[in-house]
Amino acid sequence: MPTTSAPAPTPVPSAPVDELQALREQVQLLVDRAELTALADRYLAHLDRDRHRDDWFGEVFTDDVRLVFPMGEYRGTAGLAEFQQLARTTFERTHHQGTNYAVDVDGDRAVIRAHLSAVHVKRAAEPGAHFDIGGHYEAVAVRTPDGWRLRDFVFDLVWHAGRGPLNDGGH
Repeated sequence: MPTTSAPAPTPVPSAPVDELQALREQVQLLVDRAELTALADRYLAHLDRDRHRDDWFGEVFTDDVRLVFPMGEYRGTAGLAEFQQLARTTFERTHHQGTNYAVDVDGDRAVIRAHLSAVHVKRAAEPGAHFDIGGHYEAVAVRTPDGWRLRDFVFDLVWHAGRGPLNDGGH
């Protein structure tokens, strides 16, 4: 009489565990990218809304931040205060817009590349007379205990229109 044996137990594949880990990594990458884009937007919003205050720097930058613009390079929070003072005394109103974010995350370091345009109004009573700029920037951000912060920000001016703060032609 032939005997039949039960089939050997099917081993539980490790695929569900691997898939779960891959999903966790994808979700973390999406969260990081969303936080980094929000950081870039927060910087621009502070430039416009909070231009008369310097107490927001820690929400956006590391203490050793480096900013490079056509009109100069600024380092650390003292440099940020100097840059903000220049902006405050040159323009009464500003309007910054960032677009086309490309965010590359590598662990606790990220690079943000984006387009930036800004309108600078010398006198609020004369909004039609303004200095406009456009270009792109590359920023390096690092993950800190308080979240992502910008450590390096380099703006590349591509175009400008109107009468700028330096000379008569702009930046």
